[in-house]
Amino acid sequence: MQKFSIALSKIINELSLTVLSQEKPTDEILITSNEINRPGLELTGFLDYFDNNRIMVMGNTEHAYLKKLSPEKRYDIMCKIFDLKPPALIISRGIKTYSEVLEAAHINNITVLSSGESTSSLVGSLAAILNSELAPRITRHGVFVEVYGEGILLTGDSGIGKSETAIELVKRGHRLIADDAVEIRKLSQKTLVGASPENIRHFIELRGVGIINARRLFGMGAVKMSGNIDIVINLETWDSSKPYDRIGLENQYIKLLDVEIPILTVPVKPGRNLAVIIETAAMNNRQKKMGYNAAYELLSALGMDVPKEVIETKKESDLDF
Repeated sequence: MQKFSIALSKIINELSLTVLSQEKPTDEILITSNEINRPGLELTGFLDYFDNNRIMVMGNTEHAYLKKLSPEKRYDIMCKIFDLKPPALIISRGIKTYSEVLEAAHINNITVLSSGESTSSLVGSLAAILNSELAPRITRHGVFVEVYGEGILLTGDSGIGKSETAIELVKRGHRLIADDAVEIRKLSQKTLVGASPENIRHFIELRGVGIINARRLFGMGAVKMSGNIDIVINLETWDSSKPYDRIGLENQYIKLLDVEIPILTVPVKPGRNLAVIIETAAMNNRQKKMGYNAAYELLSALGMDVPKEVIETKKESDLDF
């Protein structure tokens, strides 16, 4: 899988960090690990498992330990750490660090930064940026909209009506996130976030009309920068010989970046109001996440038992994205 990086200069701007020591341009320092190193045993000289791809963060605890060391020992241990070339050191709480730390950083060309935030808050903010910027990602053809707070990825063959459906949903008060190309990032083992590539953000292609800018045409409330992907709806041309799901007992899932996402297949033919169908699917998906399934209630009202093995069915879709 492709590796991504983020320039240290972007982190400095995002977190409003102060530069205490800088030996080379921060836009040339690339961070490739979303892990953060708070040195503990490293300050005692144990460096066998030191990961020099991680940004280092030091707070009150680390400085309290360094205070117990002599200036010569502080300089020596920081030189040994910086000799392994970590990308940067951030000092939290606006602590005035020891001159030996800055001298060691200067000798080893290490950038030292300062933040006024508490250590826990700084680590949380830094982790959020790194997880987002360095997350595994793929780009897929489709349309991504937010309907009633549910992130819906519309897929299907070119010309099936995805963009037209998105326009209808926007007119009904919902929001467009991406058209044509959707950049999908894996932020955690259960969370996928979708966004539009920056160069085509807010633009929609409508056959017969051309390119339109949804933000300028419908206003800022009609668009959104990114959102969680909650469900995939695949649009396909109606095939009368195909047995489409009419009850919804079995849950189908598709794997994107190894994350399971619910998927529905909606047949398209003249006369079907896709916008209304997608709105209904969004509300129904939210109800399912809250533990309610209308199919189970109907069968129960009819005096029929739903077998446990049916309730627990997780059927993987054979659609390939």
